[in-house]
Amino acid sequence: MNKRIALSWSGGKDCCMALDTLQSQGYEVVCLVTTVPKELGRTFGHGERTEMIKLQGEALRLPVHFIECTYENYTSQFVKAVQSLKKQYNVTGIAYGDLYLDEHRDWGEKVASASDVEALYPLWMKKEEALHSLDKFVQSGYNAIVIRVREDLLDDTWLGRIVDESFLQDVQKTTICPMGEAGEYHTFVYDGPLFSKRIVLEHGELIQLETTKKLEFKSYRLIENLEL
Repeated sequence: MNKRIALSWSGGKDCCMALDTLQSQGYEVVCLVTTVPKELGRTFGHGERTEMIKLQGEALRLPVHFIECTYENYTSQFVKAVQSLKKQYNVTGIAYGDLYLDEHRDWGEKVASASDVEALYPLWMKKEEALHSLDKFVQSGYNAIVIRVREDLLDDTWLGRIVDESFLQDVQKTTICPMGEAGEYHTFVYDGPLFSKRIVLEHGELIQLETTKKLEFKSYRLIENLEL
């Protein structure tokens, strides 16, 4: 039976690499799923506008399904959504971009079990392998920008940085996980090998949140790569 996968999607580099890895392994990713707090119009994971996630889906030619939920019913709504996607797309598995945090994997496997589908973790690794994983992303051809940082760990000069060779070198001078696995920083992928179009982000503005700082873009649009 063909492996048809729904991928948990935040818009950042990890889920993008999970998508790339799954496709290279012969899985068919049929849709992306993103959780959103009710009525906020932003994602749970990174606080990103849903419109920007929709642009990624369009560029990747994949449907995006938003799961409306609260902190209290997060898990039950996620399970319900996966069960629905199982019927709609004949989904056989749900994949996640988590790297090494056992509590995240335990949660994802419980969701998959409750939905009667397989749980996949295509990027799973040892914590010590995080730097190598970041290097692999830098060399992958995908373009990601830092959109959020924990202000107790990184100052706002990291906002707006492209995840490139220079970023790879500088992150090693900090005490954080190079991949930001504990939420030290978040990214947004705007172009790469699987993208049929490029997302242009303009007019970034720094916003102070409770414990983080965010780069908020006032303008975002898709362009054909030929326009560059």
